[in-house]
Amino acid sequence: MIRELTTEEEWIAAFPVMKELRTHLDLETYLSLLSEMRAQGYQLFALEKEGRFVALAGAAVMTNFYNGRYLFLFDLVTREEERSKGYGAELLRHVEAFARDNGCQLVELTSGVQRKDAHRFYEEKMGYSRTSWVFRKALHGEPNKGE
Repeated sequence: MIRELTTEEEWIAAFPVMKELRTHLDLETYLSLLSEMRAQGYQLFALEKEGRFVALAGAAVMTNFYNGRYLFLFDLVTREEERSKGYGAELLRHVEAFARDNGCQLVELTSGVQRKDAHRFYEEKMGYSRTSWVFRKALHGEPNKGE
């Protein structure tokens, strides 16, 4: 079953899965950032099997000049021990359907340059195209540890 997580209890239960992707986060920072992100339209979806979360997707419907209305996928992670079972693809197809239902023209995401297996998944299994480079400059201290 796939559903949106909307309560703090659900977000806390999902944190161990998110931590596999966002290793730099502690629970307090995760909840604080999630609160801010939700105010900007972020939604967290979970694929649940046998009463536990096995995969998460975090996304927001956005609009800009070059994409029009689109869904930006911030996070997609499957528990390490549950990978290669099709859960990531199932959840991503759900997010794509959600985007279509919300009038989006496309789904866009970024992925860290070191995540070769993720790139193969997006391009070869899910039909995504590499269309741009992302550039980042830290303004204070160390760069953001997120991918």
